[in-house]
Amino acid sequence: MNTDPLFRPFEHPKLQLPNRIVMAPMTRQFSPNGVPDAQVRDYYRRRAEGEVGLIITEGTTVPHKAASSAVQIPRFHDEALEGWADVVEAVHAAGGKIAPQLWHVGVIRKPGEGPYPDYATISPSGYLRPGKKVLKPLSNAEIDELIAAYTQAAVSAQQLGFDALELHGAHGYLIDNFFWEGTNVRDDEYGGSLVKRTRFATAIVESIRAELGEDFPIILRFSQWKQQDFEAKLAQNAEELEQFLEPLSAAGVDIFHCSTRRFWQPEFEGSDLNLAGWVKQLTGKPTISVGSVGLTEEFVATYGEGTAEVAGIDDLINRMQADEFDLIAVGRALLANPDWPQLIRHGEMDKIKTFSKDLLTELV
Repeated sequence: MNTDPLFRPFEHPKLQLPNRIVMAPMTRQFSPNGVPDAQVRDYYRRRAEGEVGLIITEGTTVPHKAASSAVQIPRFHDEALEGWADVVEAVHAAGGKIAPQLWHVGVIRKPGEGPYPDYATISPSGYLRPGKKVLKPLSNAEIDELIAAYTQAAVSAQQLGFDALELHGAHGYLIDNFFWEGTNVRDDEYGGSLVKRTRFATAIVESIRAELGEDFPIILRFSQWKQQDFEAKLAQNAEELEQFLEPLSAAGVDIFHCSTRRFWQPEFEGSDLNLAGWVKQLTGKPTISVGSVGLTEEFVATYGEGTAEVAGIDDLINRMQADEFDLIAVGRALLANPDWPQLIRHGEMDKIKTFSKDLLTELV
């Protein structure tokens, strides 16, 4: 198997990487009181030593009291920034590059969860899922505060020396709560149409771009599926997807991280392109694909069955060779194998360990 397509340098005016392998963001909850410690630092350092091209951190929460659903989720403000500075230093010393994933969990946070249990959970329209309203809608003043929180975190990322940042706009969390008509029924500038539902995210990107300048890379992760509904779609076809992407691209998103549960599945009928393939074609911008890379089972199944056996990557190599997308994010395979890129590069597939949900109980 010729793995060269995975190990071509990625050359972007704002971000240069030695290969096409990205560490996917994965929530781990090992940061004491939200502060990443030496254990977290070494966890990321090991992946840099294993030759991951770009590490995207687990979701780290922006400075807003409803942003986090668990005390052990790392935050991206206050004293936690010192811990992240140590992570950046360690990754860079190992020759790696790293981006924080800036996160607000939105309506997924249950009442009483997180470091501020008395603070109310938020949602653009108060909906947890279609037809289930559980909260009051956000006011425009509250939306402005949220945009400022994301911007503050982005400024911190640049100051700490991160190489890029990613906004978590997927999987039913806050930015995605605005994207999805199932949780956004607003009739103001933040809702009422597919394009208007992008306004919260575009306002965040515009605000960040104004503070950080044109040269700092902004990645946006989005998904069609939601944890509230695996079959949900923001766009039903390529035409709607183009409408969704255009304002985000114009606002200043440099790279789109297109989250799917299985990277090999076509997004729309009549084409073999996956979601990342379509986004690259429609925007002309680089894309990251993701979803069960090197494994037989997607992530939800492994929580019940406990394992996802090692699978071949021939299809991935073919898609990379064809430039369907630019980068591939690897998740659980990198939890089991911090040196996964090295093993792939040297053809040592027989040394790749299978993933087990038991690996989620410790940080290695």
